[in-house]
This record gives sequence, C-alpha cells and structure tokens, in this order.
Amino acid sequence: MSDVHDEMAQVAQRYARRTGPERYSLLQPDVWQLVQERQRAILRGLVRRGWHELAQRRLVEVGCGAGGNLQEFLRMGFAPHHLAGCELLPERLAVARAGLPESVALWGGDAAAAPIAPASQDLVFQATVFSSLLDDGTQQRLAQTMWSWLRPGGAILWYDFTVDNPRNRDVRGVPVARVRQLFPEGQLQWQRLTLAPPLARRACRLHPSLYTLFNALPWLRTHALAWIEKT
Repeated sequence: MSDVHDEMAQVAQRYARRTGPERYSLLQPDVWQLVQERQRAILRGLVRRGWHELAQRRLVEVGCGAGGNLQEFLRMGFAPHHLAGCELLPERLAVARAGLPESVALWGGDAAAAPIAPASQDLVFQATVFSSLLDDGTQQRLAQTMWSWLRPGGAILWYDFTVDNPRNRDVRGVPVARVRQLFPEGQLQWQRLTLAPPLARRACRLHPSLYTLFNALPWLRTHALAWIEKT
C-alpha cells in the first residue's frame, strides 16, 4: 500500500507542475474544437449502441477534475443521480462540487478505493488519467477496479493520448496495444482523435480553421477514443 500512496502523491505533484488553467480554457480555439470533436465522437458511439434513454444509464468518471466532463454528460441526457466522479486533487474536487448538482456523487482520493458496487455501472469514463500513471502496476490496479464496476453490456469509455511527449516526462503515451493488455476481456473499438495539442495551439494562433485542416490528416491525431465493452 505504501507504493500506491507514493504513486498517488507523485501523480498529484505532476499535475501541480502543469501549465495554468488558461491553456485548457474553452475560450482557447484549439480547446473548444478538441472538446467538440470528442463530444461528437462520443454521441455517435452512444447512438451506434442504441443508448437513447441515457437518463437510465449509470456513469462514473475516473479523474473528474473540476467536473467539466460530467457537465457534458448532463447535457447529453444523463440524470444527475446516475452520475458520479472520483478526483485525486482536493482543490479540483471542490470546484466540481460547487458546479455540479448535489445528486452527483463525488469522491476524493484514490479512485480505486471509491465505494462503487461491482457490476453497477453502464459506463466508466477516463480522460487522460492513465497517461499520468507512470507505474505499470498502478495502471493495472486501476484498470481492474474500473472493469469490476461495469455491468455486463457496459463499457469503459477511454480517451487518452497514444504517443510520448518528449517535452513532458510527467506523462507517457498509452498505445492501443497497452489498452488491450489492461482490459484483456473487453471487446475494443477505437478511433484516432484530436490534433496534436502543440500543433493545434500553434495553428489556431494563425486561424482557428487550421485545426480542421490539419486534423484531416490521421497521422497528426495523437489520442485514441475507445469503447471497451464487457460482454
């Protein structure tokens, strides 16, 4: 357990070293285009699976941050009392609590210790959490916990980058092959998404429309959006 606590403390330190919130603000043209692209892909995935009555579906987000993704799921039609989030950093959790309905359940600390019943969730969502876990064992432990929360017919909804960032040693890419290792029993479908953020920022300084132009080239997309279904 000391190794787990050490890794969680290091993850908190890695997040603390990141650039301020303005880089991730929706007022930035690269950010709002990234978010809207991902929203469209998630909505298409829900429709393909015939999930039209979202108010009846249960979803938990691992690493919910300030609650922005959970707010998106509310707008999609999920009911607040069927949404939940886990967040390691207390200051982010406080922002999420202030901005979300009280009926959205939120837990702080290590997500793998959250009091979530086995086979109780339709979707377990993570966005760029695993790329911040540099220890293989910690990744595996969290993946097993997430898988245990899913009911049969449910899915892990995964969004993370697949390539290393040579300028940032606090993160590492999670290739699709690694995702398969983490969830060996799952049925995986995935797509490339998201123009490489450093390129997106530079392109959008010239003109926001350049995001769409460069993003049309699949090899410039750095993230994977995956559905990992539990049969």
